[in-house]
Amino acid sequence: MVSAGQNGKGRLAIIAGSGFLPVYVAEAARQAGENPVIIALTNEADRDWSAFDHANLGVGNFAGLEATFRRHGVDRVVMSGGVARRPPWREIHPTWRVIKELPLTIRTLLSGGDNAVLQMVIRLIEAGGVRVVGAHEIAPDLLATTGPLGRLSPSSEDLRDIAQGAKAADALGLLDVGQGAVSVGGRVVALEGAEGTDKMIERVAGLREEGRISTRRRGVLVKLCKPQQDVRADLPSIGVSTVLNAKKAGLAGVAVEAGRALVLDREAVIKAADDAEIFVCGIDRGLSAEGFM
Repeated sequence: MVSAGQNGKGRLAIIAGSGFLPVYVAEAARQAGENPVIIALTNEADRDWSAFDHANLGVGNFAGLEATFRRHGVDRVVMSGGVARRPPWREIHPTWRVIKELPLTIRTLLSGGDNAVLQMVIRLIEAGGVRVVGAHEIAPDLLATTGPLGRLSPSSEDLRDIAQGAKAADALGLLDVGQGAVSVGGRVVALEGAEGTDKMIERVAGLREEGRISTRRRGVLVKLCKPQQDVRADLPSIGVSTVLNAKKAGLAGVAVEAGRALVLDREAVIKAADDAEIFVCGIDRGLSAEGFM
C-alpha cells in the first residue's frame, strides 16, 4: 500500500548497503515525519529491516528498483552504506533506459572509479523521475563540524600531518581511487584503495610493527571528499571502528572534512577517542593551510 511522506510528498526510499549509516538515515527520516521504504541490497545490507517496509534487491537490479519505486510511490531516494562488490554484467536486470546505455554502463562498471559508478547510478535513477538526495540532507546532524569533537586537539606536528594528508587525499581523489591518506612525521605512508579505510589503517599498523614507520612519530588519518565528488553519495565517513583502528596503528588522531564528511554515532565516537587519548576533528581548508586554525 502506498503511504505518503511528510506534508503529502511521495515516499523516501533508502538504498541500504552495509554498516550503520542506513540505520541512522532511516531513524532520522522517521523523526522528521517520513515513512521510508528500505531497499536492502542483497549480500551487502547487514542490518535488520523488519521494522520498516522493505524489499531485497540485487545491486544491479534496476528493473526491480524501478518497480519498487512505483509500488511505494517513491519520489526521493538516498544511497547509503557500503557496497563491497560491483555486479557482473550478467546480474544486471535493466530497464529500457538502462538498455539504451548498456555499453556505457558495462564499461563504467568494469573500469570506472567509485565516483564514476555512483554518478552513473544517480543518472539512471533520476532518468526514471526519482530524485536522489544526500544522506546529509535527511540526517544533517551526522555532518562533521569544524574543530575538535572530543577533549583533545591536534598538536603543531599533527597539523603538519593533516596538511600533508589532505594534499595526498586530494590527489588520490582526483584519480577517483579513494578518500583517505595517512601521514606520519610529514611523510605520506598510506593511501586508501579499494580495500577501504579500515584495511588501510591495518596496513599502517603492520608497517609500524615492521619498523618501516617511525615509532616516535604518531601520524594522522585524513579523510576528504574527492574534489569532483557528487555529495549525494558516498560522503567520507568515520565511526567507532575508525577510532579504534587508528589507536591500534599508533596514530595521534583522525581529521575529516567539516560539512562534507559524516560522523556516525557522534557521542560514541567522542567517547572512544577520549578513552583512546586521540583526537578527532573536522577541518575546513578555507581557514588555513591546515584547515583547522
